[in-house]
Amino acid sequence: MTPARTARTGAAHRLAALVEDALGGPLPVRLRAWDGTETGPADGPVVVVRSRRALRRLLWQPGELGLAQAYVTGELEVDGDLADGLRRMWAAARERGPHPPRPGLADRARAATTAVRLGAVGPRPPVPASQARLRGGLHTKSRDRAAISHHYDLSNDFYRLLLDDTMAYSCGLWADEHTDADADAADAQRAKLELICRKLGLTEGARLLDIGCGWGSLTLHAAERHKARVTAVTLAREQAAHVREQVRERGLEDRVEVVCQDYRDITGGDYDAVSSVEMGEHVGDAEYPAFAAALHRLVRPQGRVLVQQMSRGRDAPGGGAFIEAYIAPDMHMRPLGETVQLLEDAGLEVRHTESLREHYVRTVAAWERTLERRWDDFAALVGEETARVWRLYLVGGALAFEQRRMGVDQILGVRPTAEGVSGMPATPGEWYERLDAS
Repeated sequence: MTPARTARTGAAHRLAALVEDALGGPLPVRLRAWDGTETGPADGPVVVVRSRRALRRLLWQPGELGLAQAYVTGELEVDGDLADGLRRMWAAARERGPHPPRPGLADRARAATTAVRLGAVGPRPPVPASQARLRGGLHTKSRDRAAISHHYDLSNDFYRLLLDDTMAYSCGLWADEHTDADADAADAQRAKLELICRKLGLTEGARLLDIGCGWGSLTLHAAERHKARVTAVTLAREQAAHVREQVRERGLEDRVEVVCQDYRDITGGDYDAVSSVEMGEHVGDAEYPAFAAALHRLVRPQGRVLVQQMSRGRDAPGGGAFIEAYIAPDMHMRPLGETVQLLEDAGLEVRHTESLREHYVRTVAAWERTLERRWDDFAALVGEETARVWRLYLVGGALAFEQRRMGVDQILGVRPTAEGVSGMPATPGEWYERLDAS
């Protein structure tokens, strides 16, 4: 440590020294501590460490999860653009390479000494109330039900505030000429829903199985616009109640059946088409081959299967510490190629894949703008802590897609006949014709 740094005894300067040692370079953001001291670059966002408890959390839970806990409880704040702050931190971390060295004994001793001097040593702080608490074996039916409920049963009122009038909670399809205006969010979702229906080749009377139907955006679009007969499946009670209400209001009782059950309990088969829109991430790594086999079993020969699913690189599977603790417990993502292989191993022929990664940046950004604009309403409905969880989730999510740490793809497959006949068109051009006008 240089003499100049030794002379700076404020909490911010001591903390900055630890951060710089961990990053192997200069502090990428300005830092303000509970004693009023500041250090770091003068431009850009300021990370405000409001209390010693934030530091204590990091001693007990180093890394992403400890930082998230401190942020959602308000012990750590970002004064300024949160996305800019996260972007700067990621850039500094990338400079260390994909596998930064773990802190050694000397690093840990230095951190402990600093914590003692700052009065931050103490018992482990309680886990924030918004953090998931699941029990039971990984991806048992009861645990999966609890994991889905943690996120999707937050309340229908919450999602009505957040989403547009389609209630679609998945990546939209934004036309190139559109701006990021909120008014376009519903149009982007409708374009995505129509594209899925076209890829699945839905016609009047076709039987569609919508696994993980959410709040019914695809189910209702397929039944209303394409007059398909839809079986909508979800594990979330709140979602099932909303879809049933919409089915009654729209007079679709003769075309839509809503079932609240695990995908593993779906019986029957011979569906003309099967969809799974951003549900496969919840299945689990070891369970995905059985999920893919179920998709193959449930669709008839020459029937189509569309999976829209998020992905991560081989170096970062799963969902990430924050996502798995606060948003989607037990989530698992993998590279696109591995998912394609699993679907083909199950007997499906993958005919088309399409990346929507840039579209998700715009989709999540629209949700985040809504959250900020209606912040007081969200905080009153679910509490300040949960609202902060969602701010961190949406800002961080948009950044992950922007920087290609996460992706999302539509994968279209078909179950060929025993003779290898797919019944698919030679080219996919018809899917996009006049899509904006639909």
